[in-house]
Amino acid sequence: MEKSRRPNVLVFFTDQQRWDTTGIHGNPMGLTPVFDDMAIHGTNVEYAFTPQPVCGPARACLQTGMYATAIQHHRNGLTLTKKRKRMADCFREAGYYTGYIGKWHLAPGQREVAEADRGGYEYWLGANSLEHTSTAYNTVVYDGDNQPVRLPGYRVDALTDAAIRFLDDCKNHRDKNAEGKPFFLFLSFLEPHFQNCFDDFPAPDIYKNGPVSYIPPDLASLRGNAWESLSGYYGMVRRLDEALGRIRDALRSLGLAENTILLFASDHGCHFKTRNAEYKRSCHESSIRIPMAVYGGPFTGGGCIQELISLVDVMPTLLDACGITPPPDLQGHSFLPLLSRPAGTLGADAPAWPQEIFVQISESQVGRAIRTKRWKYSVEATDADPVADSAADVYQETFLYDLEHDPYELHNLIHSSAHEIVCRTLARKLADLAERAGEKRPVILPADKQRIGQRLVFTGEENL
Repeated sequence: MEKSRRPNVLVFFTDQQRWDTTGIHGNPMGLTPVFDDMAIHGTNVEYAFTPQPVCGPARACLQTGMYATAIQHHRNGLTLTKKRKRMADCFREAGYYTGYIGKWHLAPGQREVAEADRGGYEYWLGANSLEHTSTAYNTVVYDGDNQPVRLPGYRVDALTDAAIRFLDDCKNHRDKNAEGKPFFLFLSFLEPHFQNCFDDFPAPDIYKNGPVSYIPPDLASLRGNAWESLSGYYGMVRRLDEALGRIRDALRSLGLAENTILLFASDHGCHFKTRNAEYKRSCHESSIRIPMAVYGGPFTGGGCIQELISLVDVMPTLLDACGITPPPDLQGHSFLPLLSRPAGTLGADAPAWPQEIFVQISESQVGRAIRTKRWKYSVEATDADPVADSAADVYQETFLYDLEHDPYELHNLIHSSAHEIVCRTLARKLADLAERAGEKRPVILPADKQRIGQRLVFTGEENL
């Protein structure tokens, strides 16, 4: 693709948003009409997942196309690697003007981010930990000179306004993008993440205490704080969708819509303290499954992708769509060949798409999980520090869910003798994926105490 014809790229990134907040994934409350339209007329990624259900590592995976342990970024508070090309580096080398607005969470501290730690982005208006520099109606970020900037309005609107100013500048004024290059803008919101200092979900005032007519079955069945939190959470999701609409309107009014790829995704989900003492850091769908849709360029009319997609696949996909050669050792894959094709059919020359998602879990546990179309299987290290240790040599089985019959994971089958062959098969697959992610091949012990000490082995070729 000629550089002059390369599309602009805008990533609209939310924080801690469940996949089932969207209408296209079954939420009946009408929270996301813009996202739903984008997914229907663009490309809907039906099964999208985070490879690491915590803010910093998930973002590091997205920015590098690598698993967290491969880039030594398994927990919050670490600095994004400089030892390999990040997404912004690749776009800059291809002649793009790169910009970042909003939450970063990939550097030390909470406020300013040193220029060297900004992942290769040129234009900068962000905060390392936006939840600590701002509240819902007091948004404070830092500019390229690390000077504090207070943005007016509700936080979602404040960042959206800043993004629209960036777009207008790129199209018309070119104060910063003087050469009129194509742009790559990463717009990163905090919502619908909880406000740390209050442990609540502050929706815009107009949506405070709004009615909640739908509670997902896992939240309705398990103890947690969803009953008091969902109203605010849904209000934040609603405002994010309105912001997505404003971005699409701005692209259209500036004449940029036809040549801009717009990708919507989130870093992880939210289980509202049903699976552990907080909101994420578990293997469950509520923690790892996210909404994802892409519109523009080859993604317009791309249909519904039924394969399993991870955030590590975003970088190679966007580069591929712009005709940019990705670094050769990326662990993610471009899902561009999947557009408008039946599941599992990529053409004779294309490699088969992976049939499972690999998840690394930290901070609450040193855990690993594998998710196939039908099964969820997870293991946990019993003798490891969940913050200090990025991996372990030995794990023990903790969860097995049959997603075909139990999509909200309410019945753990890990102790079921009838499912022993399933566990053995998935243990082998999980160990394979850990090795491919750069880890030492782990030993996995069975959950059944009568079998502890035996190493699980793969004994068949079952199609799981």
